[in-house]
Amino acid sequence: MEWPACLDEFLSRMNTPRVVIDNAVCPTATLVKVDSARKHGVLLEAVQVLTDLDLSINKGYISSDGRWFMDVFHVTDPLGRKLTDDSVISYIEHSLTPGAAPRSGAAALDGLTALELTGTDRPGLLSEVFAVLADLGCGVVEAKVWTHNGRIAALIFIRDEDSGSPIEDAHRIRRVEARLRHVLKGHRDDVRGAKTTTVPSPSLTHSDRRLHQLMFADRDYERISSAEAASSSSSQPSISVQNWLERGYSIVNIQCRDRPKLLFDIVCTLTDMEYVVFHGTIDTDGDRAHEEFYIRHSDGSPISSEAERQRVIQCLQAAIERRASEGLRLELCAMDRRGLLADVTRTFRENGLSVTRAEVSTKGQMAINVFYVTDAAGHPADPKIIHAVIEKIGSKSLKVNEERPPPSCQKRPAGDEPAAGGGAGLFYLGSFVKRNLYNLGLIRSCS
Repeated sequence: MEWPACLDEFLSRMNTPRVVIDNAVCPTATLVKVDSARKHGVLLEAVQVLTDLDLSINKGYISSDGRWFMDVFHVTDPLGRKLTDDSVISYIEHSLTPGAAPRSGAAALDGLTALELTGTDRPGLLSEVFAVLADLGCGVVEAKVWTHNGRIAALIFIRDEDSGSPIEDAHRIRRVEARLRHVLKGHRDDVRGAKTTTVPSPSLTHSDRRLHQLMFADRDYERISSAEAASSSSSQPSISVQNWLERGYSIVNIQCRDRPKLLFDIVCTLTDMEYVVFHGTIDTDGDRAHEEFYIRHSDGSPISSEAERQRVIQCLQAAIERRASEGLRLELCAMDRRGLLADVTRTFRENGLSVTRAEVSTKGQMAINVFYVTDAAGHPADPKIIHAVIEKIGSKSLKVNEERPPPSCQKRPAGDEPAAGGGAGLFYLGSFVKRNLYNLGLIRSCS
């Protein structure tokens, strides 16, 4: 039996995401509307495109009906302004269509050797890793390093220092892996083990998502001690999970400090834990974020046990905390050279500084790196030590950058604060569905 031509066209349109970017509706933000046939991971794809452009998602509405979904995001650029750059708007539209080509940055990693590292974190570890790579003639082109709860995860893209070519010799790769595993194990037993893996760059998923996956697999969400958990409780996000059995949903309610890429980190974790978001709201007020999601497991069931509920809370908390590394932000911009990273991080180590997060990149002949540093105990670094390190490395190359939160799209009127705790979930379902009726094409204001 053949399908009518009109039905083929209808099905094709149904499965092709439609993207509408509207600057007329809200005076302070650009609306990005995405609607398509629902499939696992499609929400993450949309959020990933927006966050990769360093856009702030100030408000959002997620709604699905059967096999169809629609997401509406209120976004601003890094300066808190509406999107006016036609190239950015065109990129968003193109990237959310099937078969879109990867970003040029991702394509630039092709041909490099990718290393994945996990293990127990300790002061000076990153310095030792970069020293080993320099000693083995491996030039670091790109790298991302996260630390959380005593664990470290890193993605490092390397090439041969002399020829600039990929490192393809199997014996040499095994030697690099063995040396790095030895460094990661350190001088004490690591009950979870240190892991070093070489993977083909084209097979890598999105780098931030892969770091979440590495830390999740390393169980960084497990607190290493109750004392440490208590000491940091004041800064922990408030997360509750409850079931709405009549509708078959589990309701995840999150309230925490807002920051860039917060929504990506949350949706990434839910997706990789095989949960599907059917409905949700995202709202920011100043430096606070409130996010609520109505989820089911990929088999259609809600969370079925207290152990599973606690695990979801722990994993979401870890996902939020990983990128929110404490520490002073140091930015290095210098001519790239052999051993530059090893020298810089050795200077950090020799002055008692510990790197909690790092982003390393090269653009042409320039090295553009960001480090978040604390003292060896995880406390704020002494300004005198920071000054000495800057003088040692060079004040023209290394600078302190005090990060400031991006401007918020709007402020919530006084007296309109959401109720705290998981009990708010059932109340909010009615309100966000009502708001979605406006925002799925009919919204007239940003409030």
